Amino acid sequence: MKCYYVYILASKKNGTLYIGVTNDLRQRVHQHTCAMVPGFTKRYSMHRLVYFETFRRIGDALTAEKRLKKWSRQWKIRLIEEHNPQWKDLYEDQAQRNGFPPARE
Repeated sequence: MKCYYVYILASKKNGTLYIGVTNDLRQRVHQHTCAMVPGFTKRYSMHRLVYFETFRRIGDALTAEKRLKKWSRQWKIRLIEEHNPQWKDLYEDQAQRNGFPPARE
């Protein structure tokens, strides 16, 4: 089953935020952390995966991405802190658990 992910990267706790969507979160975050992607994330050292959601349909993921991008910074920080209060790098946690969870129903 194909999964799609909406994710938030941060430069540090309460730092610069980036919201994206992908169908391969492991590869995409790796690209960001290795500065393989030119642009915003490379310029602002966006290396910490602090939040992600999974979806079964790309349309749902794109809608969620657009919704999050419209949120105020305060709302985005509240969302991150509800799910990841320490702002841990979730990429490392998930890689150690052998991958990312399947899409929700």
